[in-house]
Amino acid sequence: MKPKAIFNWSSGKDSALALYKTLKEDRFEITSLLTSVNEEFQRISMHGVHVDLLKQQASSLEIPLMTMQIPKEPTMEQYREIMISTMDTIKSKGNMHSIFGDIFLEDLRKYREEQLQSIGMEAVFPLWKQNTSSLINEFLDLGFKTIVTCVNETYLDKSFAGRIIDKDFIKDLPENVDPCGENGEFHTFTFDGPIFKNPIEFEIGETVKKTYPKPKSDENDKDEEYIFWFCDLIPK
Repeated sequence: MKPKAIFNWSSGKDSALALYKTLKEDRFEITSLLTSVNEEFQRISMHGVHVDLLKQQASSLEIPLMTMQIPKEPTMEQYREIMISTMDTIKSKGNMHSIFGDIFLEDLRKYREEQLQSIGMEAVFPLWKQNTSSLINEFLDLGFKTIVTCVNETYLDKSFAGRIIDKDFIKDLPENVDPCGENGEFHTFTFDGPIFKNPIEFEIGETVKKTYPKPKSDENDKDEEYIFWFCDLIPK
């Protein structure tokens, strides 16, 4: 009998490729997808994708969906409490593993592992330390299709929001931008590929600017903001 696992699903390309590899390896029984959703706007955290499209993904993947409802601006302690409560429920259903699409963010991996270990669960990282140029090309060669839903203006301008990722997109990326956006340069929504029963249909809406305050290291720091551009995807 295969061990049960929850899959942490962001809706984007790294999640899709990690899920593809996990299913192909056939080591775990994936009992459900878990996605963090902004409680107020009902959109996927950071990706900005409406929950209706998330539900369509889960239906096409034929895997049950769980959402973790996160307040608009949670403290780290609030987030941890919600996450631990959610994972306790997941563990009570026999899941002892939690699978992520992270590639090389060491601090994030350490945080995930420590939080899961505290409740007796294990983190799994199918894409860990793999070359991101190779991964994005593998993703495209497998027939996956994904669209950029959010860009961080620190790295990319507004024109990249709403673009389908293809070979030309990769060529157009500045040298300081990771091809998988692993440093938070951009986020995506995957709408077709070998793990989907059918493509997810949507229309491209407007691109909107949103700002978020940068964290201060001390009280003398200036008030600065992160600027993000979000391309709205409208469910059909």
